[in-house]
Amino acid sequence: MVTPAQRRGVGLDRILLIDDDVEMCTMLAEYLESEGLQTEVVHDGTTGLKRALSDEHALIVLDVMLPGISGLELLRRLRSESAARVVLLTARGEEVDRIVGLEVGADDYVSKPFSPRELLARIRAILRRPVVDPQAKRAVPRTAPILLNDIEMDFGTRTVRLSGKPITLTAVEFDLLELLLRSAGRVVTREQVAELVLGRNLNSFDRSIDVHISKLRRKLGNLPSGDERIRSIRSVGYVYLCTPNNNGTD
Repeated sequence: MVTPAQRRGVGLDRILLIDDDVEMCTMLAEYLESEGLQTEVVHDGTTGLKRALSDEHALIVLDVMLPGISGLELLRRLRSESAARVVLLTARGEEVDRIVGLEVGADDYVSKPFSPRELLARIRAILRRPVVDPQAKRAVPRTAPILLNDIEMDFGTRTVRLSGKPITLTAVEFDLLELLLRSAGRVVTREQVAELVLGRNLNSFDRSIDVHISKLRRKLGNLPSGDERIRSIRSVGYVYLCTPNNNGTD
C-alpha cells in the first residue's frame, strides 16, 4: 500500500515525534536531526493526530501515554484514514500496550527507556528495508509483480489484491507477505522474519512477529480450496501453503 507521504513525494527524512516528555523530545530531536532526519515535535494527542493526518511525514514516532488523545486512540483514528508508518513508544513491561499497538496497526515498537541509537535503527529499518531472498540473503529486484494464485502484489504502487479486490496492509504486513510469497512452499524461520522484515535480531520474548502473522491471516483468510494459507511450524517459523505460479523472482 502506498503511504500518503509516498503519494505526495515527501522525502524519507521527515519524522513526526509525538510525546509529552519535552526534555526527552528535545534531546531526541537533536539526535535525529544530527543523523539527517528532519524532526517535528508535538506534545499532545489532539495536535499530534492533526499533524499525523497532514501527510507530511515519512514516519511517525508515537508515545502511548499522551494528554488529550492517548497514543493508542490516536493510532486507531490514524489507521482509519492513513497507512503512515508508525513506531510506538511503550513503557517497559507494558506488553498489553505493545500487543494492542501492533494489532491496531503500528509497524514496530520501542520500549522506554531506550537509547536514541536503538530508535534510529528501528526508523531506518522501516524506511529502508531491502527486499531480500531468504535463501540467498540477497536483494531481489522489485520490478515485476508477484502473482500467486489469488494474490497479486504490485511494487510500483505497493498494493495487494486478493481475488481481484484490494486489501489494506501496513508496511510491515506488506513486506512480511512478500517474504512469505517469495518463499511459498518453503519454511521462513522466525529469525528470517525478524532480520529481513523487522530489521533486527530475534528476541525470544518479542511477540510482535506473532501479532503481524495473526493480522495477515485475518486479512487474507484461507486459500480458495479452504486450506490454511499461512501455517505455523512450531518453534521454527511459517510456510505459505501455495505453489507459486509466478513468484516474480525468475
